[in-house]
Amino acid sequence: MQITLIAVGKTDKAELEDLIAIYEKRLGHYVKFDFRIIPDIKNSKNLSEAQQKEKEGELILGQLQPTDTLILLDENGKQYTSVDFAQFLQKKMNSGIKNLVFAIGGPYGFSDSVYAKSTGKISLSKMTFSHQMVRLFVVEQLYRGFTILRNEPYHHQ
Repeated sequence: MQITLIAVGKTDKAELEDLIAIYEKRLGHYVKFDFRIIPDIKNSKNLSEAQQKEKEGELILGQLQPTDTLILLDENGKQYTSVDFAQFLQKKMNSGIKNLVFAIGGPYGFSDSVYAKSTGKISLSKMTFSHQMVRLFVVEQLYRGFTILRNEPYHHQ
């Protein structure tokens, strides 16, 4: 199985990029991982929230293959403990999925068409985080999940 993380907009903090790169490298020991950044929408100030979500949605959906399984990082999604998330990953691997895609939307969330294509939603917390921080948290939790599945000492109960 491959895991892909799609995020809208670039990270403007080099420190975050460095931390994400550390976990991307670690994650590569367990699974093929692809991190794709969709550029910010140009002239977004001239667009309504709905128009911006629609344009971002088209770009997100354009990254997907018909066989991909799309999971959205969404404030209204299901919350997992790290161990439960590891079990979620294991179930996805056991089901024969070729590419498990996690998507982080833009500032206004996802378009209806992206919600329609997704097979689930995950919330990292009831708190709100910047979209840039969420990237780091997702990559770290993916790494943590694989260390849990391998009974490696990274995660402590």
